[in-house]
Amino acid sequence: MTWAPGEPSVVLDGLAYPESPRWHDGRLWFSDVHDGRVWAMTEDGQAEPVVRMTEQPGGLGWLPDGRLLVVSMLDHALLRLDDDGLTEVCDLERFSLHPWNDMVVTGEGRAYIGNYGYDAERGDEPAGARMVCVEPDGEAWVVAEQLLFPNGAVVVPHELTPLLLVAETFGQRISAYHLEPDGSLSNPRVWADLRPNVPDGICLDAEGALWIADPVYNGVMRVHVDEGIVAWIPTGDRSVYSCALGGSDGRTLFLCTGRSTNPAKTTAMRAGCIEAVRVEVPMA
Repeated sequence: MTWAPGEPSVVLDGLAYPESPRWHDGRLWFSDVHDGRVWAMTEDGQAEPVVRMTEQPGGLGWLPDGRLLVVSMLDHALLRLDDDGLTEVCDLERFSLHPWNDMVVTGEGRAYIGNYGYDAERGDEPAGARMVCVEPDGEAWVVAEQLLFPNGAVVVPHELTPLLLVAETFGQRISAYHLEPDGSLSNPRVWADLRPNVPDGICLDAEGALWIADPVYNGVMRVHVDEGIVAWIPTGDRSVYSCALGGSDGRTLFLCTGRSTNPAKTTAMRAGCIEAVRVEVPMA
């Protein structure tokens, strides 16, 4: 394993709990979960709020027509931002009453959304969780079960069968599935065993490697399927929850960092930041 050059620098601060970053249409979009807002930020840190929610926003994605999709974590719903505001696409409550989390949206507009699988605030033990697929028209079904806290996810294009990669946080691994034409998942397997590291948000680069945020060991790792962890960028005393490649040349790695995941603390401290570091391989 090698140390990547450069150190992350703060681009935007004063946030509560930033998560689920995505580079889209020349800006970094992310959810400030505990502040109830989705933001869009230029690469030099000029940010504007896109939408305010009554509950916690989670994973982000876009339909083929450009409309934003947002997971409402505690309302158990997938929402769409229309010209007149947010519209419910799918009620996820029938699949689980636990919070819904991160999401990846395919080019066809299918949204794959993970679930906590347990009540973290009550101190329950982690249990197997579901992942659902939601079609653009709101039809939804369970595509995977018994995942150990499915978190960040990406789609890896392939001329034969694309892959869906999912970070299982409590499984300490990246799991892979074949993404079938009808939206179902097949051939489950472990893409990378990361023990003792703990994966959270992930993003894909042009060489097919993943950058993976580790909020426990405070850093992001670059992982290649055949070589394991090939680079590590530490974030010091700050936890890093998720990451996204972007910028004008695709070589800026944006990091969502902070000092707590407790809403009572994050909203008071406002210690959440978007940090950035330059890397060699651009975004996929």
